[in-house]
Order: sequence, then C-alpha cells, then structure tokens
Amino acid sequence: MTKYVINGGKTLNGEVTISGAKNAAVAIVPAALLADGPVRIENVPKIIDVTLQMEIMRELGAQIRLINSTTVEIQNTQNPSLKPHELERKLRASYYLLGVLLGKYGFAEVAMPGGCNFGGVRPIDQHIKGFEALGAKVTLPKGGYIRVEAPEDGLHGAHIYFDVVTVGATMNIMLAAVLAKGQTIMENCAKEPHIVDLANFLNALGADVKGAGTDVIKIRGVESLHGGSYSIIPDQIEAGTFMAAAAACGGSVLVKNVIPRHLECITAKLREMSVEVTEFDDAVLVRREGRLTKTNIKTLPYPGFPTDMQPQMTTALCLAEGTSIITEGIWGSRYRYTEELSRMGANIHVDGAIAVVEGVKELNGAPVRAHDLRAGAAMVIAGLAAKGVTEVEQVQNIERGYETLVEKFVALGADMYRSEIPDGAESANRA
Repeated sequence: MTKYVINGGKTLNGEVTISGAKNAAVAIVPAALLADGPVRIENVPKIIDVTLQMEIMRELGAQIRLINSTTVEIQNTQNPSLKPHELERKLRASYYLLGVLLGKYGFAEVAMPGGCNFGGVRPIDQHIKGFEALGAKVTLPKGGYIRVEAPEDGLHGAHIYFDVVTVGATMNIMLAAVLAKGQTIMENCAKEPHIVDLANFLNALGADVKGAGTDVIKIRGVESLHGGSYSIIPDQIEAGTFMAAAAACGGSVLVKNVIPRHLECITAKLREMSVEVTEFDDAVLVRREGRLTKTNIKTLPYPGFPTDMQPQMTTALCLAEGTSIITEGIWGSRYRYTEELSRMGANIHVDGAIAVVEGVKELNGAPVRAHDLRAGAAMVIAGLAAKGVTEVEQVQNIERGYETLVEKFVALGADMYRSEIPDGAESANRA
C-alpha cells in the first residue's frame, strides 16, 4: 500500500505538461484489436487502467510492443482466447472490450465494470440495448460476467435511440458497429471530446463514422480495418485538475499540451471565482492572487460542466468567500469525499444531489482517503492548499487515471511524496 504525504500551504508556480486523455485511451487502446494490421498509438497515458487493459489484451493473444514511454504498437490475433479474465473485474472500462470483441470476433464474455464505486454497479442497460439492436444475444451468466454473441450471419446495422445520454454506451456501440453489415444510426449520443477522438481513430483505420460530437452518429459498416498510427488527445480532466489546484493554492501555472476549447466550461467557472485564465493555442495560464469568490456549479453532459471535475472544483470552493451551491446532475452519489474534506475543516452540507459549501479561510491537514479517482484528486488539492500535513491513502484509485501526479506537482513547488504504508497501518492512521 502507498500513501501521499503532503506538506501544504505553498503556492504553485511553473509549467506542467498534460498527458493523453484517459477516457479516450481506455477505448482507443482496445479498439486497435479491430484492425487487421499493426496499429501505433501515441500520447498513451501511463496509468493503471491502460496498463491493465494491455495485460488483458496480451492474455487474449495480442502482440503489444512499447516503442517509448508514451507510444505503443498493437497487433491483434486471429485466434484470441475469449475466456473472461479476473483483471477485467478491476477495470471500470472493461466493457469496451465487449464492443471490440463482439465486433471483431462475434463473441465476448467480460466481467462487469470495476473501477470507481459511486454507490452500486454502473448501469449497462443502454450497452445491452444497443448490442441487441445490432442482433447480438446478451446473457448475464453467474459470477458477474456479461456474454454477448453475434448471430451466425454477423452483426447488422440498426437504428438505436439511447434513453439517456451515455458516454460508455455511445463508444461501445460505435466499436461494435464499425464492422457490422449496413448502416447504424445512433441518436441521443454523448458529445464528449473522447468520443470524437475514438471516431477519428477508427476513421484513420478505414472506418466510416460520421457525426461524432453531435447527438446523431451514423456508422456505415466496412469489411475490415487496416493498421495505422494515431495520437490521443490531451486529457481534459487532468488539465482541469491542475487548473483547480492552481486556483486553490494560488500562484501562476502554465498548463501545456491542452485543447483550450475542451476546457471552456472549466475556464468560465474559474473566472467567476476571480481566477485569471489566459488561453493560448495549446496552453492555458492560470493565476490566482486574492481570495477566491463563490460560484454555483451544475454538472451536465458535455459541453456542460464535467462530473469528473466536480470534486476538484468543490474542494477549491471550500476556500472561497461566500456560499457556493454544487448540483451533481450525472452521478447522484458522488459526494463521499465531502466527509474527508470535513475532516480538514471544510464546511459542506450535502442533501441528495446538492452540496452547499460555506467557504472557510483555511483547511487543515489530516489523514484522508481517496474513495475514487476524482475524489482522490480532490484530496490532493485539499492537501496542497491546507495548513499542515495531509496523508492521502488508497492512492491506487488516483493512479488509475493520473500519470506521475506527484512528480508533476513537485515540479510546481509542492512539498509532497509517496510513502509505503506497513500492512495493517492504514486504518490505524485514521483512528
């Protein structure tokens, strides 16, 4: 076990380079199995989720070669092992293997999604609805697995209307449909940048996907996909996390390797909070000198404010002057981390999907837990801004989605390091 030890209260200054987008990589990396030739993917983030995916793909028989720290070459196999693997249970994005394996080989059996727990298993009803519309038979055998089988004549195009806007189902059905016979039309699609990135990746390999980034995506199935090369977009949420950290801690941080258009909703809220944000072609400069001011946030599907930035921004607003109201419009039970902030002196009251934040002048260091990926990022921001020492446990949740987070913050002037926890010491630290 590992924890982060943070000696807070220091401003952040300097430059940070953002890694490839986690939410794009966890779909694009397995999507390489759809191609008949070798696929080179650049700007791959070095995070636990992607590492686990590549382990699973190797077990399936894929050949994976690391070209350098951020570039990988993947060659699929014509005779994959399609048995479920225990690794998949640890991986929230394991279900993207469903679309890939169903589309390529006509069969898949994958563990139910793992990863972050916001209070119950993530619903996959819209995934199932889409697969069945394409002609697949979907069963749920015992043991927490999902089995999908294509008919003898293969998947066929269909008209699919999603009952709710869903990123995962939009991407998964796209993966299954690119090799299906005929045309697939998906309506009420999610519009996130990583959906556009996946479509661009598939098209670079010979797919025919149109409309990604709008609420209607049309896919005309092709006979096969060929090899190629592609570079993953920068991570919108990692960039937003460093922007929120600069706001909470003060100082001046240049966030490099970003697409400013993807950050507009975050930038707008920071400016409402009296933070200065200057946009460049592929960077944003975040400055904060005086005290933060209150604002209200409601999370919504893209281009609205992202749910994955809610914990980080709420943490910054704990130090703002006045009362801020946060409304969680995507994941209603995403406020577990507020109990940790309260341990540090924050004044937060949660009622269902709404959190009321009364700003305080300072937070105080305390032992806290990273209940999930973004909650963990929020704990790091809180520790950096707090007076005294904060110890963040369960950091494996953070490292699922952030590459070299400690090193990046240290380069900005933070005083933090990773420390090994002796067996049995984790719960004692919080007693």
